[in-house]
Amino acid sequence: MQPLNSAFKQIILGSSSIARRNILSEMGYAFTVMSADIDEKSIRIENPEDLVMALAEAKADAIISRLDLSVYKEPSAEPTLLITADQVVVHEGVIREKPLSKEEARAFIKGYSKGHAATIGSVLVTNLKTGIRKGEVDKAEIYFHDIPDEIIESLIEEGKVLNVAGGLIVEHPLTSPLVEAMVGTTDSVMGLPKVLTQTLIREALL
Repeated sequence: MQPLNSAFKQIILGSSSIARRNILSEMGYAFTVMSADIDEKSIRIENPEDLVMALAEAKADAIISRLDLSVYKEPSAEPTLLITADQVVVHEGVIREKPLSKEEARAFIKGYSKGHAATIGSVLVTNLKTGIRKGEVDKAEIYFHDIPDEIIESLIEEGKVLNVAGGLIVEHPLTSPLVEAMVGTTDSVMGLPKVLTQTLIREALL
């Protein structure tokens, strides 16, 4: 995948996710990082698609409120794009966000054993010069073999699963061999689908 000519724009990634940073780098983009630092629990919507989009918009709004937009709107300024995103896991009809404890993470991962889960994520691209905002939701499904207790305990002890939606890291060396099948792409499950992100970047620059 070839990135758009980065000479005519700048990108701000509004996310603290290491996975999203890695994916955007893999796409060939240079960018700076800003964290929204919003209270995600204050935004409660039952529909997961609406929830992740509302959270991506709230993150964008929070970051924009800390910027001097006049700088980005200067006639001579090249477009700057702000990319925000959010993701939840849906398992047996229940929305799962980041685990609140090791116990919750353990219960989440045990629930995936010999079962499946869906990731529902949003990507939102805001053109800070024009105000154009383009966003969409992306989904994937993951089917698992049996997940042994010792694998679960190793994941919990390491701690990374506590920082991701549903405690789910399919690309982890301990987890990936236990994935039976996937409907969708790994980058979607990781929180930043490349094809969708590229499409929204193009649309935000029109």
